[in-house]
Amino acid sequence: MAIISDFQEEQNQTETKVTTPPSESSSSLKAEEKKVKVEEDKGKGSKLVPNKGNGLDLEKYSWTQSLQEVNIVIPVPAGTKSRDIVYEAKAKHLKFGLKGQPAPIIDGDLFQSIKPDECLWSIEDQSAVSILLTKQNQTDWWKSLLKGDPEIDTQKVEPEPSKLSDLDSETRRTVEKMMFDQRQKQMGRPTSDEMQQQELLKKFMEQNPNMDFSKVKMMQ
Repeated sequence: MAIISDFQEEQNQTETKVTTPPSESSSSLKAEEKKVKVEEDKGKGSKLVPNKGNGLDLEKYSWTQSLQEVNIVIPVPAGTKSRDIVYEAKAKHLKFGLKGQPAPIIDGDLFQSIKPDECLWSIEDQSAVSILLTKQNQTDWWKSLLKGDPEIDTQKVEPEPSKLSDLDSETRRTVEKMMFDQRQKQMGRPTSDEMQQQELLKKFMEQNPNMDFSKVKMMQ
């Protein structure tokens, strides 16, 4: 009996040693998978609050924007001269750097197209370079300067009211419509387009009282 008891005890210990590690390993694996998923979910759709100029302050440069232009400010070593600048602006690509440096400070595809012939740069106080880019499409806010850069939340962009008067009538109407629609969305209300659709549907229903509109849903 003692031999059988010892055998059973030894077998139980063996089973414990065999089954426990996989259980712990499985738990650790599940925990790691959850952690990875959380990190992935956290990175999805994350937008940054724009700076006061409706752009973003990054490590090597900062940028601001209006509907017509993008302005980039890049700190450079004191005493930098025009001959030290490496600059190339294309419709969809921007390159900027300093001669003698191993890599450009900016070198990538722009978020949207620009008008290269209307762009310019200048040295400010020999300690920073300012680049002014003219947007090709002057009705949209850029989410980033370069594709792949951190993006801002364009719904939090705040255009200066005083600048609206400088726009042509068509652009001004577009901007005002965008601002109205943003406010409506934030309050959970229909946009201007949705309101127009509701009005058209309402008139159609009044003109056709004999039709069945029971399955038509009107937005409130």
